[in-house]
Amino acid sequence: MIPIFVSGPAVEPITLAEMKAYLRVDEDQPEQDDLTSGLIKAARLMIEAASRRILIEQHWRVVLDRWPRDGVVLLPLAPLIAVDAIRITDASGGVNALPDDAFEADALSDPPRIIVRDAPEPGKSRNGISVELRAGFGTTPETVPATLKLAVRILVAHWFENRGDVVGEQILPPEALALVAPFQRARL
Repeated sequence: MIPIFVSGPAVEPITLAEMKAYLRVDEDQPEQDDLTSGLIKAARLMIEAASRRILIEQHWRVVLDRWPRDGVVLLPLAPLIAVDAIRITDASGGVNALPDDAFEADALSDPPRIIVRDAPEPGKSRNGISVELRAGFGTTPETVPATLKLAVRILVAHWFENRGDVVGEQILPPEALALVAPFQRARL
């Protein structure tokens, strides 16, 4: 199973103005704004990796070689918003959409899963099944849990204050790690 990033998010969980207020940066300097915006995105990616949760809605494609024997596909991305389509490539290279009534998305389980009923096997041996999905807590910063947003702020502040001072292995500050811990999920 291979997750492939397609697009998103449209916004970050923390706005530039919110981050500047948190950092107590008042002056309007475009180069500082660019740095802070980049740190916000990098911090979101680090918090997503540490928690194994997608913060803001993103579009992903998960490809499989074949269906699991029990018909249950455990998804590597959480939380699941929706499964938009499942496509199967036949032996001639044609792509057919699986009807909506042939599968059920279970967004409440952890990890999220898809239960597939009577789906045809793909005609190609590699990556013959493609699942298009959306994952994240929602489309706006307000949908992201406050503790994960605070972890992003703490990480940005840490990087902002310690630019160029990193020696050795870089890990999350203990304060951010403590906020992420309740959301962590085991790897598949």
